[in-house]
Amino acid sequence: MGKPYRPKDHYFQRAKQRGFRARSAFKLEELVERFDLLRPGARVLDLGAAPGGFLQVIAQAVGPSGLAVGVDLLPLRPFTEAWVRTAVVDVLADDAVSQVTAVAPGPYDAVLSDMAPKTTGVRGTDEARSIRLADRALELARALGRPGSSFVAKLFMGGEFESFRARLREAYREVKVVRPEATRSASVEIYLVGLGLRPGGARPG
Repeated sequence: MGKPYRPKDHYFQRAKQRGFRARSAFKLEELVERFDLLRPGARVLDLGAAPGGFLQVIAQAVGPSGLAVGVDLLPLRPFTEAWVRTAVVDVLADDAVSQVTAVAPGPYDAVLSDMAPKTTGVRGTDEARSIRLADRALELARALGRPGSSFVAKLFMGGEFESFRARLREAYREVKVVRPEATRSASVEIYLVGLGLRPGGARPG
């Protein structure tokens, strides 16, 4: 779960007006618009989906002919769209790939991660935990994404950033680094976007 909204936050007010569950929806909207990440009929996996802001954007973009799958440690409030499936999954578990596959088998056209660790206030610790989640998201994307698929992961900017970007470049034809406009000014988070999963980047589960 993300941090509580600040009552005077501009994007919080906009989220309420548009019926979004979280302000993070605006971040994904920007990424989708810039990189054409989501299309009607696509199969999309959302990691760390609670409370469901990303999933709302995904569901609207893929439509009834697509599939939006959201997993999180916490249960998500149900969606009315029949093409949305949610489940409680620990992505760090050894059997995470099989858990996701049980909800809906791959391959997926996009794997998106808005996962963030519980922060400790110790920068090095928080950065290390963030990298671990991003690496796990990449592992799942390589296992469950189809060749040519897209990837998004949130990351706390830190000393391991370049090494993670290098790993991402091994798997995807293009890698972009983005700080969406809806990101809070004090936040150290950034998003990395992988475009075009290389055929060799798709690993068996």
